[in-house]
Amino acid sequence: MMTGTGCRKQKADAAAGPAPVQVIVVEAKTEPVAESLSLTASITPNETVEIKSETDGIVLETRFTEGEQVAKGRVLVQLDDSKFAAEVKEAEAVLKLSQANHERTKQLFQDKLISQQDYDQATATFAVNQAGLELKRRQLQDARIVAPFSGIVGARQISPGQVISRSMTLTWLVDLDTVKVEVKVPEKYLRQLHVGQSMEFSVAAYPDEKFRGEVYFISPQIDEKTRTALVKARIPNPEHKLRGGMFASLDLTLRLRDSAIVIPEPALMSNGDRFSVFVVDEKGEAQMRPVELGYRLPGRVEVTQGLSAGEKVVVEGLQKLRPGAPVKLSPPEAAAIYNNRT
Repeated sequence: MMTGTGCRKQKADAAAGPAPVQVIVVEAKTEPVAESLSLTASITPNETVEIKSETDGIVLETRFTEGEQVAKGRVLVQLDDSKFAAEVKEAEAVLKLSQANHERTKQLFQDKLISQQDYDQATATFAVNQAGLELKRRQLQDARIVAPFSGIVGARQISPGQVISRSMTLTWLVDLDTVKVEVKVPEKYLRQLHVGQSMEFSVAAYPDEKFRGEVYFISPQIDEKTRTALVKARIPNPEHKLRGGMFASLDLTLRLRDSAIVIPEPALMSNGDRFSVFVVDEKGEAQMRPVELGYRLPGRVEVTQGLSAGEKVVVEGLQKLRPGAPVKLSPPEAAAIYNNRT
């Protein structure tokens, strides 16, 4: 049999409502969010070329040291040019003779003492000899093999006295003042890329250092096999730390938002591809709020719709909550671990 006291207590509890659920909350914060794509890239020099001769010949001397920085136009290899110099002198003598002959025939033609055919023949011979001299001078010039641009000379592949052919590699020249980073980006991300975009990457040789560059090329064509597009960026490299052939771990910034709303990931509740959170309102009650998500960060997530900055979001105690349930907030220090993540 229920006593009067027990009946009054039951009525009082019913009037007071359900007991508050103790929860831990954090405020939705705004912070910059950089959406990036992690890829593996390769580094190539700004310019690189195999140094070869344009003519066959004998190496007279090499005028560079392996690994040396050289300026554009610097003579790297001098071939024996004595044969070419003799051929130039011969061509000059032939041209001089044909020029004199051409002047005589011109005067004779004006005096109508020779035919048009004789004059045309002398003119053609003079032109051929002029071209022959230019060719011999170019061959003499080709005996001096020069640097086509400023850069670092590679390993030497020849020695003085060696007979070389036009197909032989003498050395290499590499420009490392600026390097290029080449990466293949999946096609679904291409709409978020643009020329001038920044990128950040690291290499195994300098694991604690970040290098930054700028996108200057996005391929207009997609690789049909990999469904990727080639993207290139230029990176200043004044200390020549980066070398051609290095692999780079690259973070390509696709989108940057200065004031994104971010919450701890444990606050999320999912139902298929739909997400929601519990927000504590001004009455101290939990209200379920559907949200749309953006970029995911380690331990955090961007909310693009459904939340405002400063709103209190439940991160612990979700299992016991229902819409409209009263809550009891844990001390602020209980949320410290979540606040540190954000």
